[in-house]
Amino acid sequence: MSPASYLTAPPRVAGAQYSAATLRSMRVGVIDLGTNSTRLLVADVHGGRVDEVARELTITRLGEGVDERRKLLPLPMARVRNVLAEFRRELEEPGAERVLTIGTSSVRDAENGEAFLGEIEWSYGFVTRLLSGDEEAQLTYRGVSDGRVLDARTLVLDVGGGSTELILDGERTSLDIGSVRLTERFLHSDPPTGNELGAATGAVALPALHPTSAIGVAGTVTTLAALELGAYDRERVHGYRITRETVDRQLGRLASLPLAQRRELPGLDPERAPVIVAGALIVRDVLRRYGLDRIEFSVRDLLDGAALEAAALPAVAEAAAPPGAYTCC
Repeated sequence: MSPASYLTAPPRVAGAQYSAATLRSMRVGVIDLGTNSTRLLVADVHGGRVDEVARELTITRLGEGVDERRKLLPLPMARVRNVLAEFRRELEEPGAERVLTIGTSSVRDAENGEAFLGEIEWSYGFVTRLLSGDEEAQLTYRGVSDGRVLDARTLVLDVGGGSTELILDGERTSLDIGSVRLTERFLHSDPPTGNELGAATGAVALPALHPTSAIGVAGTVTTLAALELGAYDRERVHGYRITRETVDRQLGRLASLPLAQRRELPGLDPERAPVIVAGALIVRDVLRRYGLDRIEFSVRDLLDGAALEAAALPAVAEAAAPPGAYTCC
């Protein structure tokens, strides 16, 4: 498709559910407007199976300031628009038939979140969907369980920037804690003080659950694996397990270093360094709370679950590009 043409998006979906039985084989794109990062997955969906074609991530900090002001701020929105313009071009080459953009914690919390999703539809032609915390947890579980059968007492842990999802078979909990939210609320020193770490720990109020094992997804938990391995290697990270003692050690290491030194650590994206201490703290507290001695990492996550939703979207139609299409700022 050339830049002169444009995919006209059907009306924005809010909370619709799709049956995997309706899916046919097609190539789809999914964009996750996360609190800390904007992510892209291009995948082939064959019935209920998701086969990755490409996956990308850019730290955009869309949720910067949302916890305090309850609004998406101009600079973070501009960073996301720049990334979406690039993602739009990258989606055309592999020929994605459907593109779904999902908004999560920061978009849910912001007074102008839905308006931002509407702007994205108008400017880029992506169908958008604002996920509730429960829907986010449900799609994450679907993504992790793609291609495998999870034990009913396996906890799926998704530590995001603004929220944390705890998912067991039949139980889903979304908490308003995340790496960005805890950092902005409590971790103001560089490096954080013991009192600040204690206050952040006190804010992690976890529900009564009874898992026997855990699988972690998304940036914080995969970063802990990459730090242990010394570099991010997708093939090695997927299925990799680290112990609770290792998480404790990594948290102590990260919390003792000033930001400039954390940015230099092998395996840690420098742009994730400002919030990784809070993220690691949440992982540690989850393992402690539920008496789990280790956690496994999965590269399949919310994006994979949302790819199934994207494949079930109605067909889109070609139309002339509206004002604003392909603009970045």
